[in-house]
Amino acid sequence: MIEDNQSIVKKVEIDSIPGKYKEEALNYIQKDIRPASRLGINVGLYNIFYTLFKTKSVGKPAPLLDSTLVEISRNQIEKYLISKGFFMAKVKSEIRIKKQRAQVDFKANTGPAFRIAKVDYAIPDSAVRQIYMNGKSKFTHLHPDMQYDDDSLAYEREQIYEVMKENGYYDFSRPYVRFTVDSALRNSTTHVKLFIDDPDSVKHKQYKIGETNIVIAPTTEGFPDSIKLNDRIFRGLRYTDLSKRFRRNPIVRYDFIKMGETYDISKENLTYDRLYELNVFKNVKVEYVKDKDTAKLNPVIQLIPQKRMSNRVEGEVPFNAGTVGFTISNTYVNNNIFRGAERFEFQVKGGLQSRIGQGGSLFTDIYQRDFSLSASLAVPRLMVPFEIPMMGKNGMPYTIFSTSYVFSLQKDLFVRRVFLNSLTYQWVETKSKLHSFTPLNFEYRFGGLLIDSNTVEGQNIFRDYRYNITLLARKDITLGMKYAYTLNANKLLIPGNSFVYFRGNIDIAGNGLAAANKLFGSKHNPTAGDYASVLGLPYNQYVRPEVDIRWYKNISETRQFIARINGGVGYAYGNSTAIPFEKLFFAGGASGVRAWQARTLGPGNYNRGDRLTTEEARTTLYGIDQLGQMHIEANLEYRWRLLDNFFGSKLNGAAFLDAGNVWNISSGNSQPETYFDFKNLGNQLGVGTGMGLRYDLQYFVFRFDVGLKLRDPQFAPADQWVIKKMFSGTRDFKRDYLERNSPDGYHFFQYNFGIGLPF
Repeated sequence: MIEDNQSIVKKVEIDSIPGKYKEEALNYIQKDIRPASRLGINVGLYNIFYTLFKTKSVGKPAPLLDSTLVEISRNQIEKYLISKGFFMAKVKSEIRIKKQRAQVDFKANTGPAFRIAKVDYAIPDSAVRQIYMNGKSKFTHLHPDMQYDDDSLAYEREQIYEVMKENGYYDFSRPYVRFTVDSALRNSTTHVKLFIDDPDSVKHKQYKIGETNIVIAPTTEGFPDSIKLNDRIFRGLRYTDLSKRFRRNPIVRYDFIKMGETYDISKENLTYDRLYELNVFKNVKVEYVKDKDTAKLNPVIQLIPQKRMSNRVEGEVPFNAGTVGFTISNTYVNNNIFRGAERFEFQVKGGLQSRIGQGGSLFTDIYQRDFSLSASLAVPRLMVPFEIPMMGKNGMPYTIFSTSYVFSLQKDLFVRRVFLNSLTYQWVETKSKLHSFTPLNFEYRFGGLLIDSNTVEGQNIFRDYRYNITLLARKDITLGMKYAYTLNANKLLIPGNSFVYFRGNIDIAGNGLAAANKLFGSKHNPTAGDYASVLGLPYNQYVRPEVDIRWYKNISETRQFIARINGGVGYAYGNSTAIPFEKLFFAGGASGVRAWQARTLGPGNYNRGDRLTTEEARTTLYGIDQLGQMHIEANLEYRWRLLDNFFGSKLNGAAFLDAGNVWNISSGNSQPETYFDFKNLGNQLGVGTGMGLRYDLQYFVFRFDVGLKLRDPQFAPADQWVIKKMFSGTRDFKRDYLERNSPDGYHFFQYNFGIGLPF
């Protein structure tokens, strides 16, 4: 409730301002008198939570009219217009109140827009003048005949500061750059003059880099009152490690401030960035000591180590209407295991998944068990037998050694073990272009079937699903390589940008072994079950490319639209008639077609009730029979701000539309409806929509999505628009479906919980 003498601001308008300036001018209206969004719920939730719980942590109060804030806003809008070249601008405010509802109108008379007739320069230092005049074409925003803009002058000052700091002028500061603006000219023009002043009537001094000291504190607490420096100087650098925890070369490698070079602030910033990215120092400080007799700067780089080891326990509870489970993991991290800022991780992870709704306790029917051990070592450089100049210039490179063991058991179906080993190089071409190359990827997998082949049911399952069943039981070796290229991944974390994101990767295996096999003249016939082998096991030969393309369009500061398409295919050839089981694709899930649980959509027009005629078979093959060698998914998502203040953080909403499926393309499957058919593509796509909430805690985002099935390709084309069944015949539809698909019922809605955005 508001007092009798108060009014709520319901509308604010600015008239007679050119369109391209209007949106920014609105930002100068004081926040406390900005009306709430017509579609927003901030005020309503604030009133409810404050009334019930006396808390101000949800939403925000209604904007109350304050004439002082109106006057401040009027003055700020007027100053903004003047800064954009409307030197004669005047703004008036008008307040209208009716039934304690206020409308505030700001009416502007901008006057003419002044243009710059001439730009002059007053730079007495000839060396400074030459540096500026030679480089200004790359950055200047000051040109004759442009409309005057204060921002252009501020930008010019900042660029001059950067250029001077990059060319040895350590003492240069922004106040040396100033402008005079003469707007008393005719025809609404102005004359701008740029000054770069000298310090106290002497020329600016240009510095070179002298001897560098890198000093590492003895503990995480910092430096003591007195320290003893290392006596040894090598290549103009003295390295003193008081902690005795770091080898010299891995740290010195990312000092880009080199003796004898001209002082350059960009190399100083680069040194800051890379030393922080080593992730072993909690504080990096670069200072300079001026040489008394020469124009030299002696850098002193002070480093305070951070805690070396950490351990974290994580868990999650994946569930849906038919299953529930848990996964728990323990990860040990050592950020400096070999004294070279190498990051070592060791993880133990295990989980269970159980069917629910069949009676009994929560984990009576455990159908899947998973366990894994993994270790990785990331070395902060590219370990290659040749020199790389300016390694790490654009980003920290890594050489990553990894190994893991994965155990998976699905009740009455299979037990599977996989050893994975790889060597990977990761490097940054530019801030927006990332590369990852795995020249060595070695996988050793072996499995066993738990199906009782003595029963008719077991024999039928093996006959009808021979393709996937064979993959589960196969013992083989993979030796190959991988490559991935990512564009604009750095922009995903920067709000307010519109950009295109691209990630493409390819996994190739077996070609080297096939070439060696051919060289030695060995001949085999894989289609007849005669495979070439290594160490007594057949090797895989395949290619598996995948792409992910997204368009992020920022509509405003709080609204964003995303379009995404993700596709991939796995093709076996040569010594293989099928790609490994782990390389198959699935559809559905929290980051795919969200109206379906993962591994329950497709392939193609596959219908479990038609193909698996017994409940035992459907139970046994759950999550195994709906995989494919090809997948396509497309997503449209609109995100907007719901609440600016929801218990101290932002709450965003999302509406989405998803479509996609997986398909078979390799021969050997006995279900023709699972194969990709371009002519029938429209009838093979699952389509879903939904709404979601994103609770943004700045460091991570809690996500909850509700997906709704619109079109389900498992049915005949005339019956695929299942959304109709929600409004007519729902009970009969669900009863008939359960009879044919027990223990699986039909669920129009799918609930997804997650951490982080889906894409």
